[in-house]
Amino acid sequence: MRKLEIGDKVYNARQNGFSDFVRYSFSEVVALTKTLAVLKNGIKLYNEPRISYITEEVGYSVSRQRGLHWHLVSLEAIRKAQVENEKIAAYDWFEGKEFSLEEKRFIYKQFKKLAVKENKQ
Repeated sequence: MRKLEIGDKVYNARQNGFSDFVRYSFSEVVALTKTLAVLKNGIKLYNEPRISYITEEVGYSVSRQRGLHWHLVSLEAIRKAQVENEKIAAYDWFEGKEFSLEEKRFIYKQFKKLAVKENKQ
């Protein structure tokens, strides 16, 4: 466990209830004080690594919100964020779309084809 340094990339993952998507925020450390690391987005973190158990094993608490942690960016975190962002985009697209009968028939046919392929495997 190490203290943050200028240039470190960090992220936060938050979720509003178990049925909500995980929403990722990314930022970078741009300044350090004696006790804080200041992120590009203005958030101030206590520059003391703590055991987190939330998303990663180690986290950095937000100043005046000790229960909220940011973590060092990893390849795994980037991949998870990409997957979640695609889920959110798909969900938002379907929520905002009104399908015509022809579109519904086309989608139905595609799902039927997919089901047939899955049954053959």
